[in-house]
Amino acid sequence: MSETPVEEMTFEQAMAELERVVGQLERGDVALEDSIALYERGAKLKARCEAKLKEAEEKVAAITLDGEGKPAGITPVEGL
Repeated sequence: MSETPVEEMTFEQAMAELERVVGQLERGDVALEDSIALYERGAKLKARCEAKLKEAEEKVAAITLDGEGKPAGITPVEGL
C-alpha cells in the first residue's frame, strides 16, 4: 500500500491503488484480518475517486460557451 494518505492522493493515484487492492482481494490469498484492512482502505480509495470525479464534473459544468459554442470562460461553482 502507498504511504500517501488517501486524502492527499490524486485521482490517478487513488485509482491505481484501488485496482491493486481489488486485485489482492479477488485473488483471495490474503489473511482475514488483512482482507478487512484492505476492504476498509478500498472503501476510502473509492470515496476519494468519487470526490475527485465530482470536482471535475463541476468544473466542466462551469465552463461557459460563447455564441459560437466555443469556451468563453468559467462560471464560478459554489464551494470550489
